[in-house]
Amino acid sequence: MKKKFGTRVKNVPGMMQLNCDIRTKRQEAYLFANQKYDVTELLKYLDKYKKKGEHITFFHAFVSALGKVFYNRPVLNRFVKNRRIYQHNDVSFAFVAKVGFDDKAEEMMIQCKVDPKDNVHTISEKISKKVNKVREDANNVDKKGANSAMDILAKLPNIIRIPVVGFFKWMDKIGYLPDFLADDNIYYSSLILSNLGTFKFGAIHHNIHEFGISSGLATIGEIRDEEILVDGKKQIRKVFELGVNFDERSNDGFYLIKSLQMLQYIFDHPEMLEDDADAKIEIDK
Repeated sequence: MKKKFGTRVKNVPGMMQLNCDIRTKRQEAYLFANQKYDVTELLKYLDKYKKKGEHITFFHAFVSALGKVFYNRPVLNRFVKNRRIYQHNDVSFAFVAKVGFDDKAEEMMIQCKVDPKDNVHTISEKISKKVNKVREDANNVDKKGANSAMDILAKLPNIIRIPVVGFFKWMDKIGYLPDFLADDNIYYSSLILSNLGTFKFGAIHHNIHEFGISSGLATIGEIRDEEILVDGKKQIRKVFELGVNFDERSNDGFYLIKSLQMLQYIFDHPEMLEDDADAKIEIDK
């Protein structure tokens, strides 16, 4: 495995190592989770900035919160390759953005790296800059990395393309995929995201591929009004559903559940998004 992508985790517990040996593929180790989140306080927080003229979207805030969770819960940021467990060298989230707003519009893969000292403002700026650049000129997109390589490979005839793609799959399997195919590749991130709320749709479970080093994929559902109990009283709150699919070989279900609970804590205390991404979170008991 290239040192650029990850560092091997040593002294792995026996059960975890044997889990990698028994379940050699991600498709054999799917861990599904569905969780509803109350984001009423988060939306109030975002509305304050909107009134000040700073446009921070819900997706920007979600990525910021997720970055804090990954820094506080580092086992989430692991992946399995060739029955070995590795720690990602950075925290990055990836998604697909359309260059236009119609069915035929081309799609581009985008990666957003969350640095230790990032906060909701810097992350919002990073994502906006990347998405705006993609959409500046939908007819003349400056493609680089994996986005460019895919177009070149797709134009090759079957007799050439199929063995070439097979060769790159082998390079990925042994952990030495060339940089020009890994850069901006959603499958070379800590977690793949899909914001289905943009399409007024709920969260779904999506498979994760053997290709790449992403151990999970999360889908974000539409924010809706829902009547829930708060301190014994019924209230209408803003709620969305998150659908997560994780490779259980990299971390177990208990660890994932505790991590998802931390996400709600951040949504309840959105001012925490102002802190550095790697700031330690102490959850009130």
